[in-house]
Amino acid sequence: MRSLLLIGAALLAGCATTRPAEVRVAFDSSGITAARATGTADRTTGRRVTPDDPVRIASISKLVVALGVMRMVEAGQLDLDRDVSEIVGWPVRNPAFPEAPVTLRHLLSHRSGLIDPKDYRVPLGEQLADVVAGPALWDAQHGPGTYFRYSNVAFPVIASVMERAGNERFDRLMHRLVLAPLKLDACYNWSTCSDAKIARHVVLYRASGEVALDDLGGKRPDCPVITKDGCDLAGYRLGENGALFSPQGGLRASMRDLAVIGGMLLRNDGSFLKPDSIAEIESAAWRFDGTNGDTTGGFYCQYGLAVTTLPTAQSGCDDDLFGDGRTRIGHAGEAYGLRSGFWIDRAAGTGVAFFATATPPISKGRSAFSIEEERLARRK
Repeated sequence: MRSLLLIGAALLAGCATTRPAEVRVAFDSSGITAARATGTADRTTGRRVTPDDPVRIASISKLVVALGVMRMVEAGQLDLDRDVSEIVGWPVRNPAFPEAPVTLRHLLSHRSGLIDPKDYRVPLGEQLADVVAGPALWDAQHGPGTYFRYSNVAFPVIASVMERAGNERFDRLMHRLVLAPLKLDACYNWSTCSDAKIARHVVLYRASGEVALDDLGGKRPDCPVITKDGCDLAGYRLGENGALFSPQGGLRASMRDLAVIGGMLLRNDGSFLKPDSIAEIESAAWRFDGTNGDTTGGFYCQYGLAVTTLPTAQSGCDDDLFGDGRTRIGHAGEAYGLRSGFWIDRAAGTGVAFFATATPPISKGRSAFSIEEERLARRK
């Protein structure tokens, strides 16, 4: 009987150590006010997840890119309304609207006309210009600035623009402009994180249980970019391929790191970005009016410069994640079995950052968001 009890306890312990990782932190302008972490960061070792563990935060990465862009705008290196073709040195043009310039404002707000290919990753040695030149990647019915369509591939174009204007590789540029000033040990594609931070990585699992990404074994990956023929980054030419370090979703950061970013945005004291710059990011560049965009099933209805505003009182919108009608700004993320969220309630002066791994791809809550996102968003 005792042996049976011991076996049962061991099985229960094994189940506990293989629970999907979930982390949620609540914060205000001063720091974290509450934190909760459950489940396993790495099933091979049984290591428990904590709020300090870095994870690929998916599309919340886009919001952080916008912070870097605005730092460059304030420095006079970039202009949100300049034709980006003039900066990168290759055409960024919708073939159906060849005279209409595409700008950073269009790209950041998903109104450029770019349409995602099946795979928007571009390996080292290939040219992003060749990918963007394809007519199939462009909305032939709508010119730049006239229609919202969520586009991951727009962000590699933005990264190429940043590299050319800043004369620095995207991952290093983001470290210098954003991550280091905020004292964050975070990185795009693991390239600038410390070894100690990488040792705390969260492995991404699918709902089926298989590894999806970042099964690092506690060590820095051999190559931080997708490559076909070796990892010689020394010969990379700036602006040639902004997809290399995954600006659309490749930021590895902990929920404590996101709380630092959220605190900065809530304080809005000009120490990192001018209040006007933050207002520029957060102001809705697009709002769904019933016909002027693809909402992805009511998920996107108001969008600024890589920032979502919710909820939206408009037919066809189903974006009330929190279920209370209160205005939030931030971004969601979904990739490789992970769901993530970073949301600020400016009126209350509070925010929340969270993620869950091994989530079902078809998970659907009462809104357009998943069950996991709704639960983590509202948990006290």
